[in-house]
Amino acid sequence: MAIDHKRHLSELLRPMATRDPPEPTEPLTFAVLVFPGFPMMAFSSVIEPLRAVNVLAKRECYRWIIVGATQGPVEASNGVVIQPGFYAEAAPKVDRIVVCSGGDADHLVAEDAASWIRRSLRNGAHIGAVADAAFFLARAGLLDGHACTLHWTSQAAFTEAFPNIELRRDLYVIDRKRFTSAGGVGSLDMMLEIITRDYGAELAAGVAEWFVHSQLRSSVDRKLMPLRLRTGVQNELVLSAIAIMEDAVEERLGMAELTAKLGVSSDKLERSFRSELDISPNGYYRRLRLKRAADLLAHSTLAVRDVALACGFASMSSFARAFREEHGHAPKQARRH
Repeated sequence: MAIDHKRHLSELLRPMATRDPPEPTEPLTFAVLVFPGFPMMAFSSVIEPLRAVNVLAKRECYRWIIVGATQGPVEASNGVVIQPGFYAEAAPKVDRIVVCSGGDADHLVAEDAASWIRRSLRNGAHIGAVADAAFFLARAGLLDGHACTLHWTSQAAFTEAFPNIELRRDLYVIDRKRFTSAGGVGSLDMMLEIITRDYGAELAAGVAEWFVHSQLRSSVDRKLMPLRLRTGVQNELVLSAIAIMEDAVEERLGMAELTAKLGVSSDKLERSFRSELDISPNGYYRRLRLKRAADLLAHSTLAVRDVALACGFASMSSFARAFREEHGHAPKQARRH
């Protein structure tokens, strides 16, 4: 059945109501659990808003500590080295834990840290992750029954590894006692939402202004932003088509089926793609599938043949040929070691 593409987007992007809550009577303590190679921007986007709240409120609303998985200094992805005040096995009770890890989170294992998080959860803590750290929480069973997000380059591998966990392609997701962000400035957006829930929208808006950041984004912006950032697309029809393509990489929809879902003619869709991206819808879909294949090869342990099938290629020969044409090397060479 044909759908109106604008209505399709609006249904996907249902707004989330916010309200000013009763303020906590005691300062809330965050712990940021860092692993080697953690992204400094995501890390700072968690800590700095907490500091700004305290300055603007002229009182201690938040406290924070840095925790390492083990004892000793931890080096960020940019080479900056920090010395955590605690390590996981001896970390204190806190109200919120944010896991911050780098691009190796898809195979990161740290049982002491996972045990500390589980204890904290039993004591009422809220658990979060930035960048790729949702992998760590998922592997520990800490995202079961919750929705989440993570950096877009790792989303395909996450879906393959954890098919029963709801992955949303949002800047951030807050689902009851779990909160996750795609990293970068998306972590700042997430923290502004958390501050709004803790202390109200006025203080959160002050923090956004403090960092010369836009006011809190609407739910539409939060959901569209990752897709807009990755594609540079502004046209709503093209965005709707890409959203459908991203959800149907393995099935590989035909253009007739795609245009039927969008409720437009093939000529209109072709013109829109050519105008916006200077490529045909078929060409974009092929490029999208090959980009997904590269992400899976880099961030999952799927066999090359399984990657091909997951990205809509029926034969290994056609996949290998298309991959080489797009990326300049064979699929096996994209495998991260």
